[in-house]
Amino acid sequence: MSEIIPPQVKAGILAEALPYIKPFHGRTIVVKYGGNAMTDEKLKQCFARDVVLLKLVGMNPVVVHGGGPQIENLFARVGKKGEFIQGLRVTDAETMEVVEMVLGGQVNKEVVNLINQAGGKAVGLTGKDGSFIRAKKLLMAHKDNPDDMIDIGQVGEIVAIDPSLISLLDTGAFIPVIAPIGVGAEGETYNINADVVAGKIAEVLKAEKLVMLTNTPGVLDEQGKLLTGITPKEIDDMVAAGTLSGGMLPKIGSALDAARSGVKSVHIIDGRVEHALLLEILTDEGVGTLIKSK
Repeated sequence: MSEIIPPQVKAGILAEALPYIKPFHGRTIVVKYGGNAMTDEKLKQCFARDVVLLKLVGMNPVVVHGGGPQIENLFARVGKKGEFIQGLRVTDAETMEVVEMVLGGQVNKEVVNLINQAGGKAVGLTGKDGSFIRAKKLLMAHKDNPDDMIDIGQVGEIVAIDPSLISLLDTGAFIPVIAPIGVGAEGETYNINADVVAGKIAEVLKAEKLVMLTNTPGVLDEQGKLLTGITPKEIDDMVAAGTLSGGMLPKIGSALDAARSGVKSVHIIDGRVEHALLLEILTDEGVGTLIKSK
C-alpha cells in the first residue's frame, strides 16, 4: 500500500516547488535517461510521471535515452559479446543493426509508451528523422599514444544538430524522446554515446538544465564521498589523477562541454532514487552533483 502523505506535508512540498516552477516556466530541460531508472519497474513509472509533471507546470522536457543493458541482453541471447574502448561501444555492422533495432525500436517505443501512459504526449525520434543529428565516423585517440587513432566502427561524432524538429514539438504539448542514432552524409547510420547526444542537444537548444540520471549518487571523490558541487578545473584534476574513468568519462565530458557552452546548470544525479528528477529540479534538497559553469 502506498504511504499516505498528510495534507500539511503535501502543501509544504508544493510551496517548496513554486519558486523553482516560476523561473523555469517555458525553459528547456534536457534529461539523459539511463541506468536502473530504465530497468526497474517502479523507477520507470516515477520517471515518466516526473517528466509529465514538468511539462504540465510549463517546462519543456526533452528526453535522450540510452539502452546499454537492453543491448547487452539481446547480445546474450544471440551469443555476441559487447566490447568497449574508453567507455564507448565498438560497433561493427552487425552490432549497429542490433543497436538500431534496440534503441530506435524497442527502447524508444517503451519510453514513449511509459510517458503516454502517465498522461503525457511523447513522440519518439532518432537522429535519422529529418536528419536532425548529422554525424561522421569517430576516430578515437589512444589513451597512451594520442597520435595513434583507433577505429571503433560505426560509432559517430556529432557534426551538427538541427533543433527545428525538437523546437516544433516543444511548442506544442509534445515531449520529444530521442534515441542516440545519427546519420552520415551518405546516409550511413552511426551509434552515438547518449551522454554526448544529450549534452549537445542541451547546448543547441540553449537549455536551462541538463540532467543526467546514473547508477551512482553523482560524482564521487577518491574516498567515495559525493561532491554536490564541482568546477570544471576540479573535474580536469580528477580525470588527470584517474579518479574518473571508464563509462563516467563521456558523461563528465558532455557535462563540461554543456556547462561551458551556455547550459545554465548541469546535474549528474542518482537515478536509483524514486522521483530523482523532481527532487533535483523542484526542491531545495538535490540528489546528485551540480556541475558549475565556472
